[in-house]
Amino acid sequence: MSDRPRPLPAAAPATGFGKLRVGQWFLLAGVSVTLIFTIAGAFTISSIEKTRQARVAVVDVVDPAALRILEISNALTSQESSVRAYGRTNEESSLQDYRRSVTAEADALAALDPLLPRMPERQAVGTEVARLKAAGDAWRRDYADRLIASVPTLGTEASNRQNAPVNAARFTEIRRSLTALQDHLNRLHAEGSARLEEGWQALYVALIGVAGVLVLAAIGFTLIVRHAVLRPTAELTGQVRAVAQGDFDHKLRVERPSELAELSSHVDAMRRRILAEWRRASEAQGKLEEQAAELRRSNGELEQFAYVASHDLQEPLRKVASFTQMLDQRYGDQLDERARQYIAFAVDGAKRMQLLINDLLDFSRVGRLGGERTTTDSGAALRAALNNLSATIEETEATVTSDDLPEVHGNRVQLAQLFQNLVGNALKFRSQESPRIHIGVRRDGDMWEFSCADNGIGIESKYTDRIFLIFQRLHGRDAYAGTGIGLALCKKIVEYHGGRIWVDGEETDRPGTTFRWTLPSGDVDE
Repeated sequence: MSDRPRPLPAAAPATGFGKLRVGQWFLLAGVSVTLIFTIAGAFTISSIEKTRQARVAVVDVVDPAALRILEISNALTSQESSVRAYGRTNEESSLQDYRRSVTAEADALAALDPLLPRMPERQAVGTEVARLKAAGDAWRRDYADRLIASVPTLGTEASNRQNAPVNAARFTEIRRSLTALQDHLNRLHAEGSARLEEGWQALYVALIGVAGVLVLAAIGFTLIVRHAVLRPTAELTGQVRAVAQGDFDHKLRVERPSELAELSSHVDAMRRRILAEWRRASEAQGKLEEQAAELRRSNGELEQFAYVASHDLQEPLRKVASFTQMLDQRYGDQLDERARQYIAFAVDGAKRMQLLINDLLDFSRVGRLGGERTTTDSGAALRAALNNLSATIEETEATVTSDDLPEVHGNRVQLAQLFQNLVGNALKFRSQESPRIHIGVRRDGDMWEFSCADNGIGIESKYTDRIFLIFQRLHGRDAYAGTGIGLALCKKIVEYHGGRIWVDGEETDRPGTTFRWTLPSGDVDE
């Protein structure tokens, strides 16, 4: 069977209500609701504008104008009382009260002038205001000014008797003008209040209409969603659930709407494809089981080979070394210097072969035997490594310090081996000074970053990638002992724990070397 995916079949043509796509259902409903909302919105805006105009006319024009007229009325009444009191008493305080009232009348008229152009019936109101102003001017000219001028010459009694008829006539005209103007403003206030009430009622009607449209639209959309989406979706869901429960031969088919009909055809094509792939996978599973059995057999052979390497292969090497040493002990005095040198070469080769086999076995065991990882105290692993190296540390007078080491997720034996190899390298490749080695650590997200810094001979930057390869040596065996597998083993241990190891690049060209590696923290699940 070809791995190339087959094209999905086209959706079956819909019939009846299924001819309309879900988008078309919602488009028709949306257009209808938009048209109704447009009409209701225009009516609402018109009602709001009329209400605003009525409120402005009443609150901002008519009522302030009525207040100004009341101030004018009070000022004129105060003027008349003050003038008559002056005519009776000839006291300067009454004359000052009169003048203050005149000023108050002028201020009220000045405040009234900006309101007149905005008045609903500005021409009629303006005429009445002009008549009131003229009546006030006539009263002051014919009565107040004459009385004030005659009191010093005629006396209070004569002045009052002479000007009283004029006062009555002129102030009656003022009262008639005030009454007419106040009645006019009261009528305008009543008419504006009625228009304002009508505007509010119209606005309430419009809002009720909008709410009704919203309710109807919600009902309509609910019916559309139920008819065009929920019911077909539930039908398709039931079919998909039947397939999910194991009936893989159950066909998926929905008639409407056209989107779900097309979707059901694609899902059914996917079902058929998955069923075919599953059948292929069932066939391949048998092959995988055969391969797994072969792999288990191969691993068994590898473990058997490791056992042979660790026991059977080392036994002949031990015999070679042992008998060669016995040969040197018994017949050494009969051999020349070259023969004794050959014997030494043979013993050294056998011992190095044993060491190499042991290192290879250690390298092969990483992650395979006894490599279970748990929450482990890395400080305990370091102490175990330093205990194994105690003789070398004492011999070299080395100083090994460390930070407070954390718990990590790892294997304690392998971590001890990691510390032992790195500290042992620092002790081996030391300079003329006494070795100073520090194990540091810092948190890096979900990982701990460790470091091992020394003051040894260092590593040239061009060799930093090469040193982690198995059997790679930068010095001859006559200078430094070893098989060249230690750092490769460190790399394998770190990578088995999910970390990485490297040489600090900033310090490669300076005395000493710093190795850095990462390990998962003890609170992170593997």
